[in-house]
Amino acid sequence: MAETDRNEIRARIAKGLVYTETEAAFLAPARRADEIFAYNGTPPSDAGRRRALLTEIFASVGERTVLQAPFHAAFGSNVHLGDDFFGNVNLTFVDDAEIRIGDGVMIAPSVTLTTTGHPVHPARRVDFGRFSEPIVIEDKVWIGSNVVVLPGVRIGYGSVIGAGSVVSRDIPPMSVALGVPCRVVRPITDEDLATRT
Repeated sequence: MAETDRNEIRARIAKGLVYTETEAAFLAPARRADEIFAYNGTPPSDAGRRRALLTEIFASVGERTVLQAPFHAAFGSNVHLGDDFFGNVNLTFVDDAEIRIGDGVMIAPSVTLTTTGHPVHPARRVDFGRFSEPIVIEDKVWIGSNVVVLPGVRIGYGSVIGAGSVVSRDIPPMSVALGVPCRVVRPITDEDLATRT
């Protein structure tokens, strides 16, 4: 495939337009499947090896990162993790586009962050037709168990996403949001400093 064709496909992906598996095949070397497999089989006591694998897998990894095994990723190389990140078991990154996660983010078990979706009409899904849009999770966000974050979503600073939610649109900073579809139910205020003490 000519470089001009690759650039055209990269431009379509960046615009969130439909592209196919065959068209995107040249991106396969960016997948970190072997490294992810190795990480998931590395004992928790081997912190040095686990850290080295994380820096091989992800585009960037902050300090004091904790990622419980197993986790899964389409690529891995399109994910950025901030400082003091905690990801619990069964975290899935569908990172055909970038996923940027800020500092102090906590993610509970069995969460899926998917940058990729598929067209509604079956004729557009031939050859695994799909579109991809980046996800941004700002600093200090907490995401509850079994949440799904869909393509193109930004979750604002300090927000909490309730367990089982499907986040299909942006969530503003300092908000509690939950449900299917996920909706803001209230702001986070100083009154929350006195709860669960």
